[in-house]
Amino acid sequence: MTESEKAYYEKRAPEYDDWYLGTGLYATRIRPGWHEEVESVRAVLRHLQPGLFVDVACGTGFLTQHLPGEVVALDQSLAMLKVARQRLAGPVAQGDAFQLPFRDRTVDCLLAGHFYGHLTEEPRFRFLGEARRVSRQILIVDAALRDDVQPEETQERVLGDGSRHTVYKRFFEPAQLAAELGGGRVLHAGRWFIAVLAVC
Repeated sequence: MTESEKAYYEKRAPEYDDWYLGTGLYATRIRPGWHEEVESVRAVLRHLQPGLFVDVACGTGFLTQHLPGEVVALDQSLAMLKVARQRLAGPVAQGDAFQLPFRDRTVDCLLAGHFYGHLTEEPRFRFLGEARRVSRQILIVDAALRDDVQPEETQERVLGDGSRHTVYKRFFEPAQLAAELGGGRVLHAGRWFIAVLAVC
């Protein structure tokens, strides 16, 4: 993730949940089945085996709050963490996804929600290497490939203040994401979201 993308997420924090909730700038978007899928993804997280979870790039904690067991939430953005702290009961800390502050194989499951799809090839390999070092399982929740998007895009995103930002984004098919993780179990595959759990 580039410095400009990091700055974008810092600035986006107060309105980030609008994307999930269909409010703010997203209130007029036509997204058939969106709210049902958001709830399905939440249900997938709630029904995971309880354990020690680390949510990397947790953002506002919108997904984090549904993880069962002990949860540590990390993000590079202080603005995102400010929102997450109001929502989450467990530890919330600023952290680097490429240098995780955990000993080898001490985490039961590492979640990355809508983070992996923003990584270009070299950072992807570094992130997966670090995730496999600390965790026994990796759960990736990200965007599903649809007819109206390309597998790989550079997107212009507009915030509520009118500022424009460029973001790299990938969209996934279930088998493709599972293969990138070295094999995995598809927990959700819908029009909007995909979730794949891989054993390290």
